[in-house]
Amino acid sequence: MGTRKSKAPPPAQARASMKKDLPEQFRDYRHVWVFMELERGHVHPVSFELLGEGRRLAHQLGVQLAGIILGPPGDSTLHAAAEAFAYGADLVYLVEEPLLTDYRNEPFAKALTDLVAAYKPEILLLGATTLGRDLAGSVATTLLTGLTADCTGLDVDEDGSLAATRPTFGGSLLCTIYTLNCRPQMATVRPRVMRMPQRSNKPIGRVIRHDWRMLEEDIVTKVVGFLSDDRSGNANLAYADVVVAGGLGLSNAENLLLIKDLALTIGGDYGCSRPLVQKGWMPADRQIGQTGKTIRPKLYIAAGISGAVQHRVGVEGADLIVAINTDPHAPIFDFAHVGVVTDAVSFLPALTEAFTRRLAPANRLRLVN
Repeated sequence: MGTRKSKAPPPAQARASMKKDLPEQFRDYRHVWVFMELERGHVHPVSFELLGEGRRLAHQLGVQLAGIILGPPGDSTLHAAAEAFAYGADLVYLVEEPLLTDYRNEPFAKALTDLVAAYKPEILLLGATTLGRDLAGSVATTLLTGLTADCTGLDVDEDGSLAATRPTFGGSLLCTIYTLNCRPQMATVRPRVMRMPQRSNKPIGRVIRHDWRMLEEDIVTKVVGFLSDDRSGNANLAYADVVVAGGLGLSNAENLLLIKDLALTIGGDYGCSRPLVQKGWMPADRQIGQTGKTIRPKLYIAAGISGAVQHRVGVEGADLIVAINTDPHAPIFDFAHVGVVTDAVSFLPALTEAFTRRLAPANRLRLVN
């Protein structure tokens, strides 16, 4: 007679059984923070998206939303502070120091961890950009707290815990992760995953200037200079209003010209699913999906893409998804708004020709909000 296995408890019960009383040193941690990422003096749009999401979380918790700005003294940090209030922040923590002019991990991580130690936020959100990923990992490691990376959803549970959802097992499942016994609860979110909030004309509010110093000789990394990336044709898929993408249903690399022609005709950008990058048919900066770009266009046309979960998480924020596939049971038809069951290689030229006739002579698609 075999040993009887106990039935696994439901997720909520399992989480409750793991949770301990929050240690004393974390009980006065309050408020939601959003790190405002500056790119060469300009605020990265993902910061505004996170402020919108942070506003919702702060409202649920009944706490304040703060923007965190690290940078050199000058107009760029003051402009970032004004923008933080315009996108929903209640207050701003500001560290101005010449050493923070260009991003380097050591001074930025030290400044942010010092801010956390001084003001004790319960939630800290950063963009899952190259900079944000590098900074978030260092800060979480230093603070000995949890970090959930590349989240696709954020919420607050009934006990006030941050519920951070992200794809797992190669994108085939979504899991929700909790940092139960440490603070702050940290998460990174990729650009365009969250909706851009409405900008208001809210006046600048309370700014807390934190006095922070570090010596240049204590920083190993030195900025020698910058090399501009002057390659033509770089993808800006994340912020394109119209995107046309191709998948394995296009059969060969030559047929990618079909999606490029359509994208050019309707004034959009073009991309692809992961298998095409793996085959070398298209560069990685054109990949759309969990391990590529997340997009939120007004119109997305997917030609010959099956629509696996990995691709879905990168496109489901689009206002209108048009799917073209020969397989009527392809997963993409489960979330597309318009489905066309046909061969994309034959259909795309006809669609391009129809748009050309309809849009002539302007040759551009004007989308109405």
